[in-house]
Amino acid sequence: MEHTDAAQVAALVGALGAVLAVIPRDRFSPLAGLALLGLASAALDRSLVGDEDVRRLVTEPAGLALLGTGAVAAVGAAVPLVRWPAVVPLVLLAAAPFRVPVTVGSEEAFLLLPFYLLLASCVLALAYRVLRGDRPAAPPFLLALPLAAFVAFAAISFLWTWDEREGGVELAFFVFPFVAAFAVVARTPLAHWLPRALLGTVVALGVVFASVGLWQSQTRTVFFARDIEVANAYTTFFRVTSLFKDPSLYGRYLVVPIAVLLVVIVVRQDRSRQWVAAAALVAFLFWGLFYSYSQSSFVALFVVAFGVVLLGVGRRLRVVLLVCATVGTLAAAGYAAHAVEDRSAREVTSGRSRLVTVTLDAFEAAPIVGVGVGAQPRASAEESGRGSPGRNASHTTPLTVLAEGGLVGFALYLWVLGAAGWALVLVTRRDRTLGIGLAAVLLTLFVHALLYAGFFEDALTWGVLGIAAAVLASPPRSSAAPGAVEARSPGAPRVLAH
Repeated sequence: MEHTDAAQVAALVGALGAVLAVIPRDRFSPLAGLALLGLASAALDRSLVGDEDVRRLVTEPAGLALLGTGAVAAVGAAVPLVRWPAVVPLVLLAAAPFRVPVTVGSEEAFLLLPFYLLLASCVLALAYRVLRGDRPAAPPFLLALPLAAFVAFAAISFLWTWDEREGGVELAFFVFPFVAAFAVVARTPLAHWLPRALLGTVVALGVVFASVGLWQSQTRTVFFARDIEVANAYTTFFRVTSLFKDPSLYGRYLVVPIAVLLVVIVVRQDRSRQWVAAAALVAFLFWGLFYSYSQSSFVALFVVAFGVVLLGVGRRLRVVLLVCATVGTLAAAGYAAHAVEDRSAREVTSGRSRLVTVTLDAFEAAPIVGVGVGAQPRASAEESGRGSPGRNASHTTPLTVLAEGGLVGFALYLWVLGAAGWALVLVTRRDRTLGIGLAAVLLTLFVHALLYAGFFEDALTWGVLGIAAAVLASPPRSSAAPGAVEARSPGAPRVLAH
């Protein structure tokens, strides 16, 4: 990584930007915070790609054309977002899953380029509205304080990270853009149609991904995943990735729409025609999910389905479900104990027990403040002396946070989870279906990240928290006077208010 000193300064600038973007209550500090987050990401990008690639980008015609096109597209997309700011969550949700393969320096990476472009448009639209006199409500301290503290600590840990390159990637391409997205979504004026629009968008994306996955299963075709192609050649089953580079990531983006459809079926209990349509969509999405053969996705689906049903049924059925779950768990544990007899823990867990061990080795190397952002794989490889960093990634978000942030970072992580849980409880008290739907998505992401990681590296996590913050920052419907939302956003059309 080039210009390490400059990258460390950029990380500190990003830490300050994260605090300013989500905590202050005035009009202009958040804009300054968003600008600092953008500058920090750009500075880290420069250190990651190197001077030669930067020179080509700003001097050669192709690079200048790319920059110019991106700038024009960002400004052009910002124009309708100024007029209709309530569509911001939909725009970012529609772009969140799509990763584009690009060459960064000497390596190929899958970056969220459509998301970054539209996020820039959303920031420009918010800045224009604020400069014109709008005063969007700030995210509540319940979520703002723990998120700002967690992000700031992660950025500061770049000063002592064991892996500057991976730490820079984590901050520049995930943490800083996503906290900016949270800040923007949390300041979005709400519309009465937003929950239905979010449901339609996430289900439509799932249908597209499932359709591509089913086509791949029939044609024996895989995109962007050479390692999966090789593995498929030696197995009796064929794993698909749809438009992703990993079957588990594909599975995550099918479990999420299944989860929200289950909320519609079990909690909302719409008319029979809508129930049948939702059930048919669940069946189709599950069909596509089957060919991912992603154990983490199936575990997440089981947990979230049980949770949604538990919330949607009456007290008596709830007791029956809990008893059945307890009996089933004990029976499964007994069967598993018999099946794994005389087999090693590493063999039984497909190598996951070894990853737990080497991750704890990294934690023991720096138990208080951790080995630094992005450094767990390298620290585990160095401390254990086993394999390369790529073979030592923990694939478990809590363990990764514990190793990279130490006890301090893990405490902040627990603070974020607790605040998120309580915020969703408060949202559910205002709008039961929306609150349970958001909780189902966050539970899916959390459980999936226990086996695959990627909790804070997924834009959906920050989107759920941003929408929850926007709901809590807005006046309750029962007490809000007509036009209250329009008072938050003078430039918004009347149809956006509720």
